Amino acid sequence: MAQFRLIVTIIGLICVFFPFTTNATEHPVYQRPKEEQEQSNSQVYIVHCEFPDGDRGTRYQDLESWYLSFLPAATSDSAREAPRLIYSYRNVLTGFAAKLSPDDLKQMEKMEGFISARPERVLDLYTTHSTSFLGLHQNMGFWNDSNYGKGVIIGVIDSGIFPDHPSFSDDGMPPPPAKWKGKCEFNVTKCNNKLIGARYFLSSGNGTPWDENGHGTHTASTAAGRFVPGANIFGNANGTAVGVAPLAHIAVYKVCAAVTCSESDTLAAMDMAISDGVDVLSLSLGKLTNNFYEDNIALGAFSAMEKGIFVSCAAGNSGPSSSSTSNEAPWILTVGASTIDRKIKATAVLGNNQELDGESAYQPSDFPPTLLPLAYPGNNASNLNAKYCTPASLNNTNVVGKIVLCEVGITTRVDKGKAVKAAGGAAMILMNTKAIANTTLAEAHVLPVTHVSYADGLKIKEYINSTLTPTATIAFKGTRIGDDRAPVVAGFSSRGPNFASPGILKPDIIGPGVNIIAAWHISLENKTNTNSRFNMISGTSMSCPHLSGVAALLKSAHPDWSPAAIKSAIMTTADVLNLRSNLIEDETYLPADVFATGAGHVNPSKANDPGLVYDIKPSDYLPYLCGLNYTDRQVGIILQRKANCSEITSILEGELNYPSFSIKVTGNSTAQVYSRTVTNVGQAYSTYRVEIGSPPGLDVKVEPTTLVFSEVKQKLSYQVTLTPLATIPNSTFSQGSLRWISEKHIVRSPIAVRFLSS
Repeated sequence: MAQFRLIVTIIGLICVFFPFTTNATEHPVYQRPKEEQEQSNSQVYIVHCEFPDGDRGTRYQDLESWYLSFLPAATSDSAREAPRLIYSYRNVLTGFAAKLSPDDLKQMEKMEGFISARPERVLDLYTTHSTSFLGLHQNMGFWNDSNYGKGVIIGVIDSGIFPDHPSFSDDGMPPPPAKWKGKCEFNVTKCNNKLIGARYFLSSGNGTPWDENGHGTHTASTAAGRFVPGANIFGNANGTAVGVAPLAHIAVYKVCAAVTCSESDTLAAMDMAISDGVDVLSLSLGKLTNNFYEDNIALGAFSAMEKGIFVSCAAGNSGPSSSSTSNEAPWILTVGASTIDRKIKATAVLGNNQELDGESAYQPSDFPPTLLPLAYPGNNASNLNAKYCTPASLNNTNVVGKIVLCEVGITTRVDKGKAVKAAGGAAMILMNTKAIANTTLAEAHVLPVTHVSYADGLKIKEYINSTLTPTATIAFKGTRIGDDRAPVVAGFSSRGPNFASPGILKPDIIGPGVNIIAAWHISLENKTNTNSRFNMISGTSMSCPHLSGVAALLKSAHPDWSPAAIKSAIMTTADVLNLRSNLIEDETYLPADVFATGAGHVNPSKANDPGLVYDIKPSDYLPYLCGLNYTDRQVGIILQRKANCSEITSILEGELNYPSFSIKVTGNSTAQVYSRTVTNVGQAYSTYRVEIGSPPGLDVKVEPTTLVFSEVKQKLSYQVTLTPLATIPNSTFSQGSLRWISEKHIVRSPIAVRFLSS
């Protein structure tokens, strides 16, 4: 394992977008149900009505009740879905949206006031969506409360930036805070009140902060890009692009060239960013390490944390392997990746009439519905790489004019398409590995493609082997909103347990990181008349900037909160249920474990009002580091000062005042006792009672069971006793939770338990 962690380097990308909303009073866009026209007789209709008396004013206050009166009563037919009101429109039209069956519609047509109804259509222009999925909406809620991150400086350590992109316009932006000491190192004047700093470092490429691969542009705009209308990729996901903290300032530090980043440059950039005066550091890069004193990102992050700077890092893209997270230090927010409820749908239609949904960002409008010959190079047993559609492997396979089934692996997904196109193929079906399962990506391919799940790939193989003349086509169905399975943990998202410090649960949180559209440095469509360029990519690099933006919003709303308090607020308010109100799932569509989700999926609005926080002072890390059995010198490397562990009382990892619990149980384990201290940041007079969800195999007791606060910032402590039961589960881990509940707040901490043989 140690060797594995030493040789794997993880680099990621990220972005964010703003969803289109209407002036409807019911159900924001991110709660829309998944479209099921193809699986059910019911579908969503837009219904137009008129008031029988012609007087809208007398009914306006009770409009929803009137709309509900149009819906037929539920029937006893269990196979028939009950009609459901989706939206009540108040300004855009007199009418509503509802999910109806054909029989429902027939009954409705007879009602007084009914005018017409039509099935909803897939529109090209609506949202870029990940900010909407996070519950952030313009001119309301948390965005308003946090003033969109105004006055906060986000330092993005990455591959540079394309400064001319409209995402970095400073129209209406105030000047940077007086504390700002950064520089703009472009050869020409490119910085402004939005992009307030841009630096480059020795190994980063072309001698300027200019982005050469798009990664830094994407992550910076995801964290804090301005509102840019008309964002899309090949006409898909069309809407208004925006970062999570659109009024925050951006400072860019270029440390990456091509696909690698210099470790020394990265540490220098963190050092410079601290001096420059950033408030948040966002790093979508990392390396697996065994010890914090050997991890330069952890070292730089510790110094930043001591000066009140929040550090957000990507967990890595080595999932679903266990213990594959990077950036595991407890003073870093470690971010995993999950899906949003948008899909760019492309359906593989087989000659036996099977239809298998996949995704692709490239959606040609002129691809014929005619069935074409379907080929699988992997049937060539003499070439083991043929199934991966490497260029050389296609030399001896006739794919001209055919749709080609290729498997993920060896080469990049886009490069497979290039190889198929060069060999004369008409289109490609890209099949996942078993490990990545159902995580499909919508990418900018060079020919018609659909990326399907592993299970659907097996169905395609089975069909190919069942006939001498397999055929297929691809039906491109555009952008669809409403996947109520979301968020789903991405198969590539790195997993715990924490290798460097097993007593600290990692990752901390998950956020949007699959098929994220954001600013790009070049035009994928070779447009030369605009700087408004976008790309859709995936990775924990995408989820990290989302959380960096959330931290900026919280910093703006609560300038007195420490980095640990901000992290606590994010973790203890995280969602553990998906849009179906079921437990969040992983790439296999089974409930995800805590080593995949951490505390859960970020909920920015709830994080703004967490009730209680678990705060950690910089000095609290000294006994923790000594408890890791580091030498005085090793601890001193992290602290940047001499340390003498013999003079202090070291603590076990689980005793750090962290917002989660991660313990191990062996055959001879006895009760483990840990204390926590919470700080009241909610109502002055408030009472919290504990609710325990004990992990299987463990008895959990908390004393006291009630916390009574009488003032803001008051601190109270409690003690947790975790006792192994006589009979433990027949598994390697279990999980549970501890929740403090008041009239207004739920403060949740996950509990992870690993069962070890010794």
